[in-house]
Amino acid sequence: MNFDRRTVLLTTGALMLVPAIARAGSAEIAIDTPMAAPRWAVLQRHLIAMQGDAARAFHDRYFNAKHEIEAFLRWGANDGPDDAIEAINDWPYLYLIGGEAGLLDLAQKVQEAHFAQYSRARTKDVLMGRNGMYVREFPPQMDWQHISEGLTTFNQLGLCNPDDRKLIERARRFADFYTGRDPIARNYDPKLRLIRSMFNGSIGPLMRPATMLDWAGDPFDTAPFEMVHGESSYKDTLEHYREYTETVGDNPLNLHSTALGFNAWMLTGEARFRDWMLEYVEAWAARAKANGGILPSNIGPDGKVGGGAGGHWWGGTYGWGFSPINPVTGKREDRNRIPRAIMGFMNAYMATGDDRYLQVWRDQNAAINAQSRKIDGVLSAPTMHGAQGWYSFKPGPYRFNTGEIWYLSQAEADRAAMEQTPWTQFLDGKQDGWAEQSLLDDMERVRTQMVRVHEDRTTAATRLADNPIERNPVSVTALLHQTMGAIHVARPPWSKTSPNQGGTLLFARLRHFDADRKRPGLPEDVAALVEKMDAGTTTLSLVNLNPALARRLVIRGGGYGEHRIEAVRIGDRRMPVGDRDVALRLEPGAGARVVLEMNRFSQPPTLAWPQM
Repeated sequence: MNFDRRTVLLTTGALMLVPAIARAGSAEIAIDTPMAAPRWAVLQRHLIAMQGDAARAFHDRYFNAKHEIEAFLRWGANDGPDDAIEAINDWPYLYLIGGEAGLLDLAQKVQEAHFAQYSRARTKDVLMGRNGMYVREFPPQMDWQHISEGLTTFNQLGLCNPDDRKLIERARRFADFYTGRDPIARNYDPKLRLIRSMFNGSIGPLMRPATMLDWAGDPFDTAPFEMVHGESSYKDTLEHYREYTETVGDNPLNLHSTALGFNAWMLTGEARFRDWMLEYVEAWAARAKANGGILPSNIGPDGKVGGGAGGHWWGGTYGWGFSPINPVTGKREDRNRIPRAIMGFMNAYMATGDDRYLQVWRDQNAAINAQSRKIDGVLSAPTMHGAQGWYSFKPGPYRFNTGEIWYLSQAEADRAAMEQTPWTQFLDGKQDGWAEQSLLDDMERVRTQMVRVHEDRTTAATRLADNPIERNPVSVTALLHQTMGAIHVARPPWSKTSPNQGGTLLFARLRHFDADRKRPGLPEDVAALVEKMDAGTTTLSLVNLNPALARRLVIRGGGYGEHRIEAVRIGDRRMPVGDRDVALRLEPGAGARVVLEMNRFSQPPTLAWPQM
């Protein structure tokens, strides 16, 4: 900024310059325009507070004084280590939005206890877990649908505390399990640019077909437990994975490992992690191009398409042709997880702003839609491909991941391709009541979740690690949309065309810092509502609900500062900025509608906090 130790004060009458109260060498835009407390703002602050209280009560019900989950610890894809830590999903996000500091402390303690608890836990029959369900604080071998889910909290902590030395050391170690540097975890082949197996982790790749036991975990008596996946016996649990054997070779789900590379780059500053991430994503982009625009779902360890799946590009567990029998129903179910792989391309896009990474997914959607046909008079697109060709046709166009593509590109063509949601309609000015109603819905969810917690009669001996997940009272989707203009990829608003995913990075138009308390999140009593977004501007309303005390905040462009704020417009005033951060002061009871002119994806991402 060019104002140099002055504050821009927006009054109801004129624009004045007054002595600075904020950061040396920068301007603070102060707003003293009175604003009656909007109902959405009151609801927003109330929801943030009530979810913090509920999270503490939830913790005390399902975690002990050492912050360990109280459950029957098991290995497996149904109720393994990833499920235990998923019980506190999104608690760091609630802190980043403006929740109490104690919530972050609690999440960090649970994460720390989780690493230790599952490092001590052992399997008897499953070979890869005999030295610990975690080895070097990481899954020894598992698929990346489940590894990623178990990293949901871990991948958010750097946004909260980027100077945590233990976090930095772990981020470097975890990422190097996949860069080829770790002498034990030889997961990555740098010559062929592939991860050697779908089952991988801290002891390296599993270079044989996975067994039902590898997936399901040691035998146990299911009678005392709530089996949330529908199985009524261990036999059913085992049978669930009968067809999950084609795991040798690379699988697009492995692209979720790029989040480790991005986080390690952010936390350590070592560009080699970024370079590895981009190298691996580029390899998959080339494979898609060579395969008619569609990501193959198996690459053999020799680098050949389908090399671990009988030569079939569509083969492999969780691949295009993966429709195993559900032992509970006896019917085949489509379990194609390829759409989840977009996360690797989104990570690369955030690091570079290069639209080529999104074009891979546009081309894939176009190739699939080209196979559409009329069924019962309705044009339908396929979602699966096997030996018989394309199958599992659904009415309408193939829209998977179109919401994520639009969110990053902000292109009109991408917006037209996606299915509209109440949130995107609100951004278009067509759902005026969405802001209040979404907050009220989340308040009701907190209430019903806590009723479920209080009525839960399970004990540590009769509870599996995946049981508490569905009772977690923290729900941040609406809050992320409203305060940061962010998408919640774990629970996408366009969920019909995007599967839920864990362990993702923060994709946000902006984030906030409390300049008085010098921490991330909205200041106390301050509420924010992003009302409109396009390729070059973000419009939001800001209000200080406190009638007696001023509040100071810094707005950052992007979750990682990847957007530059060129200028701020309030009313008919325009104030140049030219930085990723802008400081504001909200006088008691004041508020305004603010327009940020932005140059998106123009800045190198960073976790370093602004000066406050």
